[in-house]
Amino acid sequence: MKLGAFSVSLAVKDMAASRKFYEKLGFSMMAGDGESWTIVANETTAIGLFFGMFDANILTFNPGWEGLGQPSDEFTDVRELSQQLTALGLEPGDDTTSQTPSGPASFKVTDPDGNVILIDQHV
Repeated sequence: MKLGAFSVSLAVKDMAASRKFYEKLGFSMMAGDGESWTIVANETTAIGLFFGMFDANILTFNPGWEGLGQPSDEFTDVRELSQQLTALGLEPGDDTTSQTPSGPASFKVTDPDGNVILIDQHV
């Protein structure tokens, strides 16, 4: 099962303060609007900063991407991943995979400790 690029999506209280903090750690903005969402990167590590979008921090995988948002030639479509995980007894939530036959879609699963994992395809 190929889940794609991994990052952490952080629910932040103050976007400007969070961006400044991560910039001090050597991260720089690579995507986003800078107000409600920002993706910062440092070498091969990406962190998503999200204001008002999530209630808690989320582990994120992006099918179709590798590294820092670089398109992947081969990947498992998010719709197939949702079906595979359902067949394994997991219950995807907030699942948008049935809304379109291809392209962007997402779903969430929660691990036994309550950690939310977002599978979010952009291509």
